[in-house]
Amino acid sequence: MEQYFEIGKITGTHGIKGTMRVFPTTQDPTRFERLKEIIVEIRDNRETFQIQKVAYHKQFVLLTVKEITDINVAELYKNGTILIPDSFAIPLEEDEYYTRDLYGLKVITEDGEELGELTKIYVTGANDVYAVQKNSDEKELLIPAIKDCIKKVDLKAGVMTVTLLEGLR
Repeated sequence: MEQYFEIGKITGTHGIKGTMRVFPTTQDPTRFERLKEIIVEIRDNRETFQIQKVAYHKQFVLLTVKEITDINVAELYKNGTILIPDSFAIPLEEDEYYTRDLYGLKVITEDGEELGELTKIYVTGANDVYAVQKNSDEKELLIPAIKDCIKKVDLKAGVMTVTLLEGLR
């Protein structure tokens, strides 16, 4: 079964002709320009739409699709998620990972101490922050996603090796 990437959330409409206002959840919002179609998932249904026009307004992508020409129809897709198949994913550079692949990794120190599992990723201005927990009733350990802390990611083994900087515990 094919997997999908989320690249945006539909937050509303723009104008009266059915243009959707999309908050991009991808690192490169211009990637919408390279797509011919998108999949919108809402209320456990998926529909494919042909892209006609891509524009930008502030932090939003304005997406016009062939199948929607009216604001009332576009409103039905508000809060929908925009997906693309894995085959359209942007290739990764060395030491880059898709965030969805990091969830659930076992996190250990270079000394072999098991810290827990990566449960959340907080997107901040400077760098992401990984939340690690041993048990759901324990406090999260927050680890900045920087080279000083993240030493190795082995997706096949399901393990992330880290160094905890002073003050992180």
